[in-house]
Amino acid sequence: MDYKEIEGGVTAAKGFLAAGVHCGIKKKKKDLSLVYSENVCTAAAVFTSNVVKGAPIIVSKEHLKNNIAQAIIVNSGIANTCESDGVEKASMMTGFVADALKINEDDVLVASTGVIGQPLNLEPVKEHMKEIVSSLSKEGHTDAVSGIMTTDTVPKEMAVEVDICGTKVTIGGMCKGSGMIEPNMCTMLSFITTDVAISKDLLKEAVKSSADASYNRISIDGDTSTNDSYFILANGKAGNKTITEKDDSYYTFLDVLNYVNVTLAKKMAKDGEGATKLLQCDVTGADSEENALILAKSVIKSSLVKTAMFGCDANWGRIMCALGYAGVNFDPDIVDISFIGKCGEIVVCEKGKSIAFDEKKAYEILDEDEVIINVNMNNGENSASAWGCDLSYDYVKINGEYRS
Repeated sequence: MDYKEIEGGVTAAKGFLAAGVHCGIKKKKKDLSLVYSENVCTAAAVFTSNVVKGAPIIVSKEHLKNNIAQAIIVNSGIANTCESDGVEKASMMTGFVADALKINEDDVLVASTGVIGQPLNLEPVKEHMKEIVSSLSKEGHTDAVSGIMTTDTVPKEMAVEVDICGTKVTIGGMCKGSGMIEPNMCTMLSFITTDVAISKDLLKEAVKSSADASYNRISIDGDTSTNDSYFILANGKAGNKTITEKDDSYYTFLDVLNYVNVTLAKKMAKDGEGATKLLQCDVTGADSEENALILAKSVIKSSLVKTAMFGCDANWGRIMCALGYAGVNFDPDIVDISFIGKCGEIVVCEKGKSIAFDEKKAYEILDEDEVIINVNMNNGENSASAWGCDLSYDYVKINGEYRS
């Protein structure tokens, strides 16, 4: 497909502005972000699967009942979860934005990330609303992505241009997520903006499909969080013929949306708390794509696999063990396992049995910052990938001192 990556993140698409400021929820770092479209957008979202849901999710779900939105306000530092007046506070945040921008309050979505169970002080948010609104700009994507970060060590954003039936369309986005990440749309925030014109029903379908192909395939520590959400706003400013059918235009849009979200998902996996490398598990030769994904996730989620990868230890037995408890029936006597890195590939298991391999070569591959664990089930033609990271000493340190 002919597309190119460009700068700009959530403001790359026509008609979108963003800003990020330090309002005082956190001690020093930016902690309040705003994304705004110059016109009302078609909107959709996918939310966490955790039974305990943050107050912002309850409010945003209500505001998305008509699948229309124009702005997103996000704070970091405090999750606004398990508070007696959390829903009221989340609603007040959307009201502050609506008043400042002179838009409909129901067209404002809200998200929060940070410590669960601590009260969110709205005074700093209210006091800095004029500042953040006046700061909205095309260049504001950099400050906006900084304002949503918690334990993230690097900002995560990207944007792509693509031609749809002769019209240039842009999809951009930013996300946060470093720990407490587990598949099923949990513990991450992702905000996608696009100037494509698309119907409400097809946007909702595309968002769900894209989440399943990207964010639902990553795992850092197996913890499913309470707050995190994936929003998309489509304002139609590209001027393309509105996508109303599952035709070539729709699938082009979906392919590029998947590319953006998979790239952002991998950025989160690579930036896992204390992580030193990105892990990708490719399961091939499976009897179904569903089983391939279950198996790949099981390997990525295994603490023993993750610690072996941190230690650059080619302990493929841990991978076989993780496959075995995934809940999928297979013949272990026909499974092949190899490790792949920039410097090459090494097979460490054939037909479920140990083989002689170069330990030094294996160490060199596992010492790279991106490692592929390749598992061939030799039982079909289906495949799937999942992403995660290694588990280091620093993960315990970071989470042991999270509230400090």
